[in-house]
Amino acid sequence: MFIGQYFYSLDDKGRLSLPVKFRESLGRGAVVTRGLDGCLTLYALDEWKTLAQKLATLPINKSDGRAFSRFVLSGAMDVGMDRAGRIVIPEYLRVFAKISKKTVVVGLYNKVEIWNEEAWTRYQSDNESSSSSIAEKLGDFSGTAI
Repeated sequence: MFIGQYFYSLDDKGRLSLPVKFRESLGRGAVVTRGLDGCLTLYALDEWKTLAQKLATLPINKSDGRAFSRFVLSGAMDVGMDRAGRIVIPEYLRVFAKISKKTVVVGLYNKVEIWNEEAWTRYQSDNESSSSSIAEKLGDFSGTAI
């Protein structure tokens, strides 16, 4: 399980440290790809396989299905961790997410997002004030208290 937010710096070689408590779950392999809202998304290998299978079932006769599959799958790259718990983020993904130095690693239960720190701060600012109305629009959580 991935939760929390962690602030890191990307080094000159494109390496990013991952939180110690995330490393065991990602140690068997991981995939990083373009995410929504301008971030990158990192998946443990098992979770990635589940997502990729779902993307493969999107209808090829629908342009939105083809476009979304291409967006996620063509941007994907296998990443491994070195002994220091770092992954290398490919340059094309760093460019996509505008990641150069200051980075935020965000745990979202079954996946990890990697953000440019300024973009994350802006995203939080834009959305925190409307969290109540967003929750209301999402509807019932089947009795789950938040």
